[in-house]
Amino acid sequence: MTTHVERSAPTRLTITRRFNAPPERVFAAHVDPELIRRWCFGPEGWRMSACDNDARPGGRFRWDWEAVDGSARFHATGTYEVVEPPQDGRPGRIVHVERMFLPDPTPDNRVTTTFAPEGGGTLLTLVMEVATPEAMDAMVASGMADGMEASYARLDALAPVAA
Repeated sequence: MTTHVERSAPTRLTITRRFNAPPERVFAAHVDPELIRRWCFGPEGWRMSACDNDARPGGRFRWDWEAVDGSARFHATGTYEVVEPPQDGRPGRIVHVERMFLPDPTPDNRVTTTFAPEGGGTLLTLVMEVATPEAMDAMVASGMADGMEASYARLDALAPVAA
């Protein structure tokens, strides 16, 4: 399975990916800090060095990444607005606002992630929205789609056993 990335508006990116696990497990892998650290670190040669994650409305997070060889590092911070687990066939949803520090801070990115049941698995849809087309241009040019695919491939292997 591959990650599909579409620039759906000048300031919006829509990302979809199918997973071979039920929405409850894919959702859990997005909110449990121990699970997040096992999959969310982009391409090989990187690791997540810290994951503080308080997944509740008003909760905050800070995720830190570093190159395994110590040559580079960056982090993200954010606040959760909505955290609704999937339940009784209803899709789950997470809405948060994040800012990357590369090391300079990026503009705020509002991210809405849904976890919908589909064919015994999950259709994840992630919509990223920023204030300007230039900010979106920079996000797209960063290579983030490749890092997301590497992370999501790890998640696909993890999610069937994550609970």
